[in-house]
Order: sequence, then structure tokens, then C-alpha cells
Amino acid sequence: MKPLILVLNGPNLNLLGAREPTQYGHETLADLAQSCAASAQQLGLDIEFRQTNHEGELIDWIHAARGRCSGILINPGAWTHTSVAIRDALVACELPVIEVHLSNVHKREPFRHLSFVSSIAIGVICGLGTQGYRSALSYFGQLFHEDAA
Repeated sequence: MKPLILVLNGPNLNLLGAREPTQYGHETLADLAQSCAASAQQLGLDIEFRQTNHEGELIDWIHAARGRCSGILINPGAWTHTSVAIRDALVACELPVIEVHLSNVHKREPFRHLSFVSSIAIGVICGLGTQGYRSALSYFGQLFHEDAA
């Protein structure tokens, strides 16, 4: 059975490709889901790709991943800087987490420099656009195939 990676996207990412394309690029969320699925297949991974604008729904998905998934790739969007509840859910699920951001949050407004997720993640990727997702999946592929060897 292939390792299952839960790919979670927070608020406003449903507008990817249309919202601030100079900051976030022209690729849509559907395009990103498709490229992540292709990358996962090449890496011997399965993924579930989800997006929500509702914090409680994201937390429910994280809770449901416990014991079912092998890892979580998360772009919490604005909740990165505000949600202790998402951080606590990620800790409680006891899975490796990689935090991804399309833009380089450290080159943006000071409030974006704070992340409640970074300190509990095994890695953080920011500023690489959608390539950051594929890089995170590549790391998970390496991690789980090394563990199997």
C-alpha cells in the first residue's frame, strides 16, 4: 500500500490563479491538484488534495488523518499566522507535517512572519510558488521509501 499524503489548503486558495496573480501565480487550484497527483504517482505516493475556507473543517480533516495518512502537506494560508487550533490539531495527529507557502512570507508584511505551524513542522517551504508543493511531496517520497528499505 502506498503512503497517503493529505494535502491541505486553507482560505482563499480556491481563488488561486485569479487572486493577486503577481503574488501567487496564474496556476489554478485545479492545476495544482493535477500536478501534485502526477508528482505523487511518480513518487509512489497517494494523495488526497483538499481546500477549505472553514477552519473547523480543516481541523476535522487533520483529526481524521490520524492513523489513516502517512503525512500532511499543509498551506494554511492566513491561518498560518492566527490559528493555535490548527497547530494543536497537527500536533495531536502525530504525523510528519510540511508547511508550504506559495509566496515568500518573509518578504511580505511583518504579521506574515509569524507561523504557528513552522515550529512543529519537519520542514517549511516558501517562495517557490507551486513548485513548493512538489518539493514537499518529493521529500515525503524519499522519507517513506527510505523507511521501507
